[in-house]
Amino acid sequence: MEIVAALACLSALSQPTRLEAFRLLVRHEPKGLAAGDVARALCVPQNTLSAHLNVLSRAKLVMSARSGRSIVYRADLSQLNALARFLAEDCCGGAPCAPAETLSRLKCESHE
Repeated sequence: MEIVAALACLSALSQPTRLEAFRLLVRHEPKGLAAGDVARALCVPQNTLSAHLNVLSRAKLVMSARSGRSIVYRADLSQLNALARFLAEDCCGGAPCAPAETLSRLKCESHE
């Protein structure tokens, strides 16, 4: 991951509602949630949530797909993993270590 992409992710997650929305979507992987369900779960107006989901989408942390009349959002776990690897890249001075090796193998069992 490039530093610009990492900064976009960190910036997107630095706002409380966006962080809560992202964490909610991570909990609902791999099915995702309709935008209205996310808004209700977080007690946020739908138009406000839409703006937050757009920020997360631009940072490539969430993806969306139309399902009937709804738009279903899902967390992009590959982007989350890339961010975690980027943050731990220089752990132990670049020498192989347990945290970096664990992050390189980080996968959700339901996605295998």
